[in-house]
Amino acid sequence: MGIEAIAPGRLAVITGGASGIGLAAARHFTEAGMRVCLLDWSEDVAQIAADLGGETTGFQIDVSDRGAVDALAGKIAARFGPVSVLMNNAGVGRGGDALSNPDGWMRVLGVNLFGVLHGVQAFVPAMVAADGPGLVINTGSKQGITQPPGDTAYNVSKSGVKALTEGLAHTLMQQTAGRVSAHLLIPGFTYTGLTGGGRAEKPAAAWTSEQVVDFMIESLTRGDFYILCPDNDVTRAMDEKRIAWMAGDLIENRPALSRWHPDWEARFAAYMTE
Repeated sequence: MGIEAIAPGRLAVITGGASGIGLAAARHFTEAGMRVCLLDWSEDVAQIAADLGGETTGFQIDVSDRGAVDALAGKIAARFGPVSVLMNNAGVGRGGDALSNPDGWMRVLGVNLFGVLHGVQAFVPAMVAADGPGLVINTGSKQGITQPPGDTAYNVSKSGVKALTEGLAHTLMQQTAGRVSAHLLIPGFTYTGLTGGGRAEKPAAAWTSEQVVDFMIESLTRGDFYILCPDNDVTRAMDEKRIAWMAGDLIENRPALSRWHPDWEARFAAYMTE
């Protein structure tokens, strides 16, 4: 029932909406005739919203600020009415490994995890209390599942989003019997401001943000909870094998992150070619 929330006249709220996947989603919802609120910390968010056309409004905000999110949710409710689609998409990276950059850790967790929680707790209770269909889409990451070494802070934040969204989906199932549903968007390699690394052109392996949103809509139409996106380099089958290997670390009591462990790298490579 949740996909019915994407309909003319209904309201969508998107965090991290001024660029990348969030902006591509805003375009899709605007073209579907929805009213859209873009939430972003960019100073340009109001102009970006105006450029989209339709009934689109931009709000500058730091989603890691709980009070600011609560206050804005109240203003949006008073001005626009009930939210039908909530997309918690704001994200940052470069937090650091487990022994470094405490300030970076706080920023990454504040935006990527607590920003999602703030959005959920500020907007979803009213969606539950309303009588219409609702969709909550939280943007996770494959790094929150397979845990590649490097930016451990980012992995932790996205692992938390996965657990939060799974728990939210269960709560919404109990409270609304599917009228309002939660979904975990798991992009593949996507060319955005966060992942572009300063490159002027999209790498061949990457999807565009628009491709991710098209796949998201197809998945929502099927009622998928896990929206596991491929890209131009990694197939669904490859993702499934990597995720299964990660689960096997626990089941088989291998070393942590055995995929990258010198004693296991060759076995992982052979497993992927089976």
